[in-house]
Amino acid sequence: MKRRQFLAFGLASSALLLPLRRSLRSAPLLPDEGPNAFTGKEKFFKLSELARRERWQQQSIPEIMGRVGMELRGTPYVGSTLELYDDREVCSINLMGLDCVTLFENALAFARLLKSGKELLPEKMMEVVTFTRYRGGNITDYTSRLHYTTDWFHDNQVKKVVIDITKGLPGAERFTQVVNFMSTHPNSYRQLKANPALVPVIAGIEAQINAREMYYVPKEKVAAAEPELKTGDIVGITTTIKGIDCSHTGLCYRDEFGKLRLLHASLTKKEVTLDDELHTYLASVSKHTGIMVVRPLG
Repeated sequence: MKRRQFLAFGLASSALLLPLRRSLRSAPLLPDEGPNAFTGKEKFFKLSELARRERWQQQSIPEIMGRVGMELRGTPYVGSTLELYDDREVCSINLMGLDCVTLFENALAFARLLKSGKELLPEKMMEVVTFTRYRGGNITDYTSRLHYTTDWFHDNQVKKVVIDITKGLPGAERFTQVVNFMSTHPNSYRQLKANPALVPVIAGIEAQINAREMYYVPKEKVAAAEPELKTGDIVGITTTIKGIDCSHTGLCYRDEFGKLRLLHASLTKKEVTLDDELHTYLASVSKHTGIMVVRPLG
């Protein structure tokens, strides 16, 4: 789903695209950070202490993700936190500012780290994020990052991190929208603008994505599918915007009344928030067309 120069295209909506997430604006490194910047270590350690005290490790990974997401409510919406350099790709984490993708990435990584039994350390968290954020778990250059939501879903299913449950949901249909936004708008991405040789590589990745059989649930059918969804499910929200698969992402969260709500980093509210029921939220944004859903394993 990328930080997100939709404003530059006059697309100022709550939906921000995974491909646009990593765009023209860069986030500076702190003076005491290495190239793999981890911003928000104090928040990480507070979250770790809470998890130990309340024994979150006894819960499933999706349930822990819900707990993490709820603890991160109020965190400011900040885009482009992954864009550190023009000439190389490094993994970074910023818990002080989140977008719709880094929210679910970090919730998933923290849950996986906690369940692994390894020591809760920032460098260990970085290893988990690297595994899920990059194709095959290996970071090479900008093109190794899983920019498109559907590519992230596919690669992490191959890595047995998640399972795509979309096809089995009530009302699911084939998803046929062609993905090509990054290769057709390279100047919207600082790394592609600085390194034109990467554009054909991105185009090749887009061709692979377009060759896959994918499904989505149209938004008018999401209410009927909500009983099948659980806290911690990762939702990709499909869009009418040409060349893009999903323009927003979030986590499912079933509240104390049994309602299935969207837990996400909201551009319009400018922070991480627990929003309306999923189908209600989708109906409120005209460019949203439906959902794809993956369920974290473990």
